[in-house]
Amino acid sequence: MKKKSLGFILIVLFIGALIGSALGEIIAYVLPNGVVKQFFIKSASASLGPGTLNIIILTFTLGFSIKVNVMGIIGILIAAYVLRWVE
Repeated sequence: MKKKSLGFILIVLFIGALIGSALGEIIAYVLPNGVVKQFFIKSASASLGPGTLNIIILTFTLGFSIKVNVMGIIGILIAAYVLRWVE
């Protein structure tokens, strides 16, 4: 059995989170107001930055923010399960 690289694993999990979060947002948009909609729009977010690097002629400002909802977590779990069977 071939060992998977860390980069490949992270990309697959990121894609799972991205697809799951997008599906969660679509489902939340379609559903009427209520408990089920509140469940799907419940999310956690984390951010880093913005950080600024000022060189005499250039200024870089970098930041990072991630928001994952319940479907994003489910997408990560499904991607991790599928990753076990992908060569």
